[in-house]
Amino acid sequence: MTTSSQRPPHHRSIVSYVQRGERMTVGQQRAWDRHWERLGREVAALPAGPLDFAGWFGRDAPVLLEIGSGMGETTAQLVAAAPELNYVAVEVYKPGLAQLLMRAENLGATNLRVLRGDAVDLLTDHVAPDSLAGVRIFFPDPWPKKKHHKRRLVQPAFVRLLATRLAPGGTLHLATDWEHYAEQMLEVCSAEPLLRNRYERWAPRPDWRPVTKFEQRAVEEDRVSHDLMFERVELT
Repeated sequence: MTTSSQRPPHHRSIVSYVQRGERMTVGQQRAWDRHWERLGREVAALPAGPLDFAGWFGRDAPVLLEIGSGMGETTAQLVAAAPELNYVAVEVYKPGLAQLLMRAENLGATNLRVLRGDAVDLLTDHVAPDSLAGVRIFFPDPWPKKKHHKRRLVQPAFVRLLATRLAPGGTLHLATDWEHYAEQMLEVCSAEPLLRNRYERWAPRPDWRPVTKFEQRAVEEDRVSHDLMFERVELT
């Protein structure tokens, strides 16, 4: 594991998320107490080296990582709809993870594991290169003010890190309802040699992706949502 003084250049000193309160509802606390020990891990407390996803899930299956699962409204549905995947969600907000665990339980999903902490630390220290079948980042914080654009998650160094963790043929799927951020995502991902856009520009909105509260708000505010799908390629 790299130490803080030896961090690779893609590690951010400025994080892309806002720290929020951790007070949970009775239902969230109950779900946390019932499931966290078996289904959850703290990124900061993981042992050195790549996480053994197959051992954690108890089976070999393609691993899909979702970054920023929020309150889990759509994530739980995606998990339940794809039982063939080992679905991993990483999120910094403890009540959100508790809510996701509760939603997944209500849907009968058993193929979910959750991680609490920074996705950059997870990918840097605990995800092996060429190991992920897919990565999803749906409606990350847009940081709309220009002076805050440096806080956006989708930046060249981070996309490079993501690309190295995807297996060849694996998919990076992004979605945002902020036009400028969509253009930035397109530019950054298109410039990464390990990625190829599966479409000429924007991907069609997939029917299987549930409408998030952010996407619904965008519709109400006359903003257009964009999906982007990039594939990991082999360099020759």
